[in-house]
Amino acid sequence: MKGIHVLLSYSLIMGLAMGLDSCSSSNASQIQEEPIPELVSYNFDIRPILSDKCSACHGPDANKREAGLRLDDSVSVFKALKEHPNAYALVPGKPELSEVFLRISTDDTTKMMPPKASHLKLSAREIDLIEKWIKQGAKYEKHWAFVAPKKPALPEVDQKDWVKNEIDYFVLHKMEQKDLSPNEEADKERLLKRVALDLNGLPPSLSQMDRFLADKSPKAYEKMVDELLRNPSYGEKMAVYWLDLARYADSHGYQDDGYRTQWPWRDWVIHALNKNMPYSQFVTWQLAGDLVPTSNPAQAKEQLLATGFNRNHKITEEGGVIQEEYRVSYVADRSDLFGKAFLGVTMECARCHDHKYDPITQKDYYQTFAFFNNVKEVGIESVIGGPETYAKKPLMEISNDDVKGILKFINKQDTSRLIVSVMSDLDTARVSTILKRGNYDAPGDVVQAAMPSVILPFAKNLPKNRLGLTKWLFDQKNPLTSRVFVNQMWQEFFGKGIVKTAGDFGMQGELPTNPPLLDWLAVDFMEHGWNIKRLVKQMVMSATYRQSAKMSPEKLAKDPENTYLSRSSRSRINAEFVRDVVLSSSGLLVPMVGGPSVKPYQPPGLWEGATSGRGLLSMYVQDHGASLYRRGMYTLIKRTVPPPTMSIFDASNRDVCEVRRLKTNTPLQALVMMNDPTVLEASRVLAAKLLQENNQVSDKINKAFRMIVCRKPTEKEMGILTTYYQKELKKINLKQANKLLAVGEYPIPNQVDKQLLAVLMRVVNTIYNLEETITRT
Repeated sequence: MKGIHVLLSYSLIMGLAMGLDSCSSSNASQIQEEPIPELVSYNFDIRPILSDKCSACHGPDANKREAGLRLDDSVSVFKALKEHPNAYALVPGKPELSEVFLRISTDDTTKMMPPKASHLKLSAREIDLIEKWIKQGAKYEKHWAFVAPKKPALPEVDQKDWVKNEIDYFVLHKMEQKDLSPNEEADKERLLKRVALDLNGLPPSLSQMDRFLADKSPKAYEKMVDELLRNPSYGEKMAVYWLDLARYADSHGYQDDGYRTQWPWRDWVIHALNKNMPYSQFVTWQLAGDLVPTSNPAQAKEQLLATGFNRNHKITEEGGVIQEEYRVSYVADRSDLFGKAFLGVTMECARCHDHKYDPITQKDYYQTFAFFNNVKEVGIESVIGGPETYAKKPLMEISNDDVKGILKFINKQDTSRLIVSVMSDLDTARVSTILKRGNYDAPGDVVQAAMPSVILPFAKNLPKNRLGLTKWLFDQKNPLTSRVFVNQMWQEFFGKGIVKTAGDFGMQGELPTNPPLLDWLAVDFMEHGWNIKRLVKQMVMSATYRQSAKMSPEKLAKDPENTYLSRSSRSRINAEFVRDVVLSSSGLLVPMVGGPSVKPYQPPGLWEGATSGRGLLSMYVQDHGASLYRRGMYTLIKRTVPPPTMSIFDASNRDVCEVRRLKTNTPLQALVMMNDPTVLEASRVLAAKLLQENNQVSDKINKAFRMIVCRKPTEKEMGILTTYYQKELKKINLKQANKLLAVGEYPIPNQVDKQLLAVLMRVVNTIYNLEETITRT
């Protein structure tokens, strides 16, 4: 197994590494600093400099402000300086009279700003930018993300024949500005694998591959996209990103980390995404479904279940805790999630003091906090115990009759009691106050529920509850809601967002790489009823998405991070889908949608080594049968000890809201693919199926390669794999074969030749270990 992996991977990796090395060394001198623009923009040129280098001492936080100077405020910045009444920080048109310019350009270390002790320093280009901006009048602008988007006109482009839809005009225009040209369209096999993984999280079947390759019509690709969007797997794939955002897990967290039954909410998410519920309704029901008026009992129960979204946070079950301390932490968790997930704003930074970078005060934070402060919950309701603790009040019970009628989408597999934590408010609102330094026991001034006016004032006619909050969120004038979501979707299909910091659209966040495209998508999404599937189809139908991932030395030099999208992004697929690819291609996958989480193979002793010794999750009791072969998204997540193979592939442990996973590349990932029981078992099962087919060994290897890598192997690849098969055939005896085949619980066919099975299993396992197998290109 190891030899062929080295043959196929080592030369490819070394060749690519050498290529990248030579490209970077030979082209490093060609990469030049961006020229100073003709018209300097405060938002895109000056604000990032001030935010990075100046705002800690001269920003929104009054407690940390030095010399009374606030550089992010266009009113105070032009006033006479507090300590020098005859001097001004900025004098429009006159950098030589502007203290800001004089301080950043001086060599005198006693006057230099930022001070030497800060270890911050402006580059020559940054100083030149500020000088030119002052000469041009030092005009301030409201932060770009806090200005409601307007739909821009499609830009003019030269290569109009490349364009497939509106997205491409904006992308191509930016490319042409940077003297780049798009790649050719990816070949049909790679394009099909890409879109199948992106829409369903599964590799295409042989049938899909054959049909797509045989279809020569202009609509072939669109027909396949529509088929994938209709597949129930679409809802499962899209739900994984939402589960990260909603911090879904199967345990309560903290030290005891007891079991919870929140999975029916997960079933609802998959159901809502598959039926293409508008994003506005999808979010409204999750934030305030219990408050949305309806005369339909079935809908009322579904709406209530949707609010499980805001009860996914960690909940303690440890005796002796301070009730109010933990209750406040639950409310804070919901407030922080709201800011990050829906507004792309780091609200949590203002919990203890005014935000240091964004114009969000501590009062703003606790006004937002007030919307979530009325839930009928306590810090600790009950200590870890039996089924009655699997959800915490307020909760709803889902009966067998509910599943047969009202909530048919819930995959309830037994007759036991099923309870889910949901939202429900007190009859009389709690008094909300600013908590001094964020401490639960240090109440300050009383506040009313409201939202930061710098984003959008909270209208007086809106109810001061979570339903009013959703109406504010989906107001057409809200500058963030649509932008943030379309950016998250762009990240799903293009590898990173138009704003790379998907959870931070504030002053410290990255600037959008293509602002007109972001605004066009945001407005278009709202104009078409917040239709998620339409937005997804729009993205994957674009010529931008369909490009090949080939990278020339010229493109590497001009655009090393593919900022301008002149090629397709290339990345390892998410942890859940690594498992799905293995199970699906081998035929082991049980395609059942929804239901309780499962416990597949896991190294022994992990839970036992990190437990309080109490509760259902103190020991890992592995499942058997069909439960071993469920999709990765159904693997049980215990927060204190998340599934190890998933963690190795960078899955979230679901402690907090996460809108962007990190992607790492470590030797442990290769060890998982070479040794994980699921991968080895899948290799054995697929090999056994192939052995039962009446054809040549080369046909079996060819078919395995297509099923796993999703393309036909080259002649060279077939030669290496066939040679490896012959080599292993001479080496493996029956005793070794029995040892190799002992992994996994799926039965071995009675009539199979075990020696041949072990040999072919090794070849199949080698194909699973190819980088391309778990890479989206």
